Amino acid sequence: MLATAHRETSRGGAATVPDFDSAWGQRDIVARLLHQTSPKVHEGACGVALLSHAERAKGMPVDLASADLPNEPGVYLFKNEQGRVLYVGKATRLSERIRSYFASNPDRHMIPELVARADDIECIVTQTPQAALVLERQLIREHMPRFNSMLKDGKSFPYLALTNEEYPRIMYTRRPPKTAQQWGPFPNAGAAKQVMQLLRRQFGIRDCKELLPQGCLSMHIGLCAGPCINGDGYADRVKAVRRVLNGDAAPLLEELVADMEAASQTQAFELAAQHRDMIRAVRATTSQHVVSSKVYRDCDAIGIASEGDLAALVVLHADEGIVQGQEAWPAVHRGDMGETVSMFISEHYAHRTPPRLLLSPVPIFDGLQAWLDERRGASVEVRTPQRGDLENLATLARQNAEIQLQRMANKSSGSLEQRAADEGAKTLGMNQLNHIVCFDMAQLQGDERVGASVVMRNGRPAKSEYRKYIVKGEALDDLRMMKEVVVRWAKRQEEWPDLLLIDGGETHLSTIHQALDEHGWADRFPLAALAKREETIFRNDAEPLVLDRSGRVLVHARDEAHRFVNTFHRKRRSRTRLSDPLEAVEGLGAKKLQTLLRHFGGRKGIEHATVSELTTVPGIGPALAERIHEALR
Repeated sequence: MLATAHRETSRGGAATVPDFDSAWGQRDIVARLLHQTSPKVHEGACGVALLSHAERAKGMPVDLASADLPNEPGVYLFKNEQGRVLYVGKATRLSERIRSYFASNPDRHMIPELVARADDIECIVTQTPQAALVLERQLIREHMPRFNSMLKDGKSFPYLALTNEEYPRIMYTRRPPKTAQQWGPFPNAGAAKQVMQLLRRQFGIRDCKELLPQGCLSMHIGLCAGPCINGDGYADRVKAVRRVLNGDAAPLLEELVADMEAASQTQAFELAAQHRDMIRAVRATTSQHVVSSKVYRDCDAIGIASEGDLAALVVLHADEGIVQGQEAWPAVHRGDMGETVSMFISEHYAHRTPPRLLLSPVPIFDGLQAWLDERRGASVEVRTPQRGDLENLATLARQNAEIQLQRMANKSSGSLEQRAADEGAKTLGMNQLNHIVCFDMAQLQGDERVGASVVMRNGRPAKSEYRKYIVKGEALDDLRMMKEVVVRWAKRQEEWPDLLLIDGGETHLSTIHQALDEHGWADRFPLAALAKREETIFRNDAEPLVLDRSGRVLVHARDEAHRFVNTFHRKRRSRTRLSDPLEAVEGLGAKKLQTLLRHFGGRKGIEHATVSELTTVPGIGPALAERIHEALR
C-alpha cells in the first residue's frame, strides 16, 4: 500500500494536516517535509524553517548560515504558522536577498514585523531573473499577501503575437488568441510595445482587424505594406519578424546602430537618442521573454525519485502553454516503480478529475486506464514520452522529484543533528549550541607543524567554514602551537561561536584561556577542552564532566577536527618528502625525538651534531647516537 504522508499544493489549496502512518514513524520523518513549489517552469525549490515566535521574541537570531539557500534567481515566500503567504519577493540571488531580511539594519520599515510574523520561508528557483519577475506577479495575484502593496491589480504581463491569418497581423496583448503564434510574457511591457511599433514600421506588418479593399491610413502613411491591396512579398516580411522575435535580431540591430551613428554625426541628437532607445528595447525584448510550449494543454507529468524505501513523487500540472503548478508527495517505495506509480495515480486522482494527457515515468497497471477514463468522463491519454517537449516536461518532473527527495533526506537528518546540538547544550547547561568551532594540531618530529579548525552549525559540519593553519612560530609543542593558531583565528572573527572547543585537557584549557584573556576575548564566548579516551570535557566555570551520548555533538566536532588536521598534515608531508630516515631508527621514539629537538633547537641542529654531542642528551646512549648519526649521513 502506498503510504502518503503529507501534501502541500501551490495551486491555492489550503494546507493539510500531516497524516503520518506507521511506516513514516519508523523512518523518524517529521512533519512538513515538503513545501509548495513553483506554478511556473523552474529548476527546484527549497524551504527554510525559522525559529518559533517565542524564540524570536527572546532575541534569538534566525540561523540561516547553514541553511541550504540557493544562490540562483527565483522567488521567496514568507509564510505564517498556518501556512498563509505573508509576502512574495523576487531576487537575482536568493541566498543574499533572504539573509538581508535578518540584518541588524533592515532597509524597509515593514521588515521587522514581517520577520516577527513569519514561521517559514519557501524558495522557488527559476531559470532566469525575468522568469522570477513573471512568477512573482502570478503568486502575488494568487495569494494576495498582506505585506505586498504592489502588483495586486490583476494585470498579467503582455505578449507579442502574430495571428494565424492569410496576412498575419502583429498584436501587443495580455490575452493572445490561442491560434496565434506567441512570444512572451514580457516583464518589460514598455520595451515590448516599442518593439511592436518598430517591427510594424520596419517591416510593414498590419495591425488592423479587417482587410480594407481600398487600403487603410497606416498603408497610406507608410506604416503598413498594404497586403489588403497587394500581398506580394508579405510572407517574407512576416518571416523576418519571426526571426527577430525568436532572437535573431542582429541585422535589425546593425541597421539601428548605423542610423544612430548617422544621426549623431549630423548632430541630430534627439533622433540618435530615439534610435538608442529602440536598440535597448529590441535587446531587452528578444532576451527577456519567457518561452512557453503549446504542447502543454491540460497535462499532468508525474516524476518519481527513490532511495531505499523512501520515495518522492511530484505532479507538474501544465496548461495554456506553461507549467502552472506542482504538488509533491513523500511515499514508501516497495521496489517496483510501476506498482508505486500506479498506486499513487489511483490515490491522487481518487478525489480530483484526471487531465486530458497524463505523462507517467513507467507504464501503468492494466485496468487503471479504464478507471482514469471513467473518472474523467472522457478519454485520458497516458504516455511515457521519449523525445520532444513532452519528454522535456517529464524530465522536469523527475528532476523536481529528485530535489524533493534530497530535501526530505536533509530535513530528516537535519532534525536528528539539531537534536544532538540541543542535547549537547542541555548537557553543558547552555541555551544553545548551534555554532561550535573546534581546533586540533598535528606535527611529526617538529616538521610540518599545522593546525586546523572545523565548524559545526546546528549539529552539522559546515565544511565551507573549515580552515587550515601552518604554524609560523618556533614552538615545537602542541600547547604553544595551538595558542598561536587560536589567536590568529580570533583576530579575524566577526561572529563569535556558541562554544570554542579545543582538543586537550586542563593544561590546554588554561593556556588558551590565558591567551584569549590577554587580548580581551576571554569573556566573548565559552571555552572548553575535550580530552581523548575518557571523553572528559573541561571548563573554567564547571567541574570536569565525562560525556555520555548526550554530548555526541562535542565528540563529533573533536573527531572531525582530528580527522581534518591529520589529512592536511599527511598531504603536507607527502609533498615535502617521501620518508624520514629518523622514523626508521630503532629505539628512537616520539618522546626521545622531542627531547632531541628541544636540545638542538630543531632538526638542523640534530643533523649537524656529532655522536658525542648526541650522547649528551638524556636518554640517548652511544649505540642509539651512532644509529641516529648513521641514519642522517
